[in-house]
Amino acid sequence: MPSFDVVSEIKKDELSNAVENANRELSTRYDFRNVAASFNLNKQDAVIKLEADEDFQIQQMDEILRSKLVKRGIEVAAAEFKEITRSGKKSLQQVTFKQGIDRELAKKLIKLVKDAKLKVDVKQNDMTLRVTGKKKDDLQAVIALLRGAKIDQPLQFNNFKD
Repeated sequence: MPSFDVVSEIKKDELSNAVENANRELSTRYDFRNVAASFNLNKQDAVIKLEADEDFQIQQMDEILRSKLVKRGIEVAAAEFKEITRSGKKSLQQVTFKQGIDRELAKKLIKLVKDAKLKVDVKQNDMTLRVTGKKKDDLQAVIALLRGAKIDQPLQFNNFKD
């Protein structure tokens, strides 16, 4: 039986490259000369910490990071930009990335597929959804349906088996 998996994950090597490119751009920009500003990536948790002297610099760094993420093929919809906080003489901001399909999103996606009345079976496995069906065309219809859905988290479709 044909099947595929619906996942929501980020390529950590591309995320690391995007942060390195953003730091490189910071070092070359004129408005960041003699300013202690940086992007720091925690690779395990996929959290980026932005540090600068002032709030407006953090906002400029947001734009730099967004452009570098897009160039590296990471969807900005997966990024959650937290509030800018002040710690002593520094302004800080954390950017976290949504990964995996939680229960609420899984229920929403399963209901969406069931309401479309396609002849497929959808089951949740940990942080992924497995979609199986008798026809490849039905599975492709599910992919098109999920791509067109208004979901605040990017989805990838992999492990397609005939």
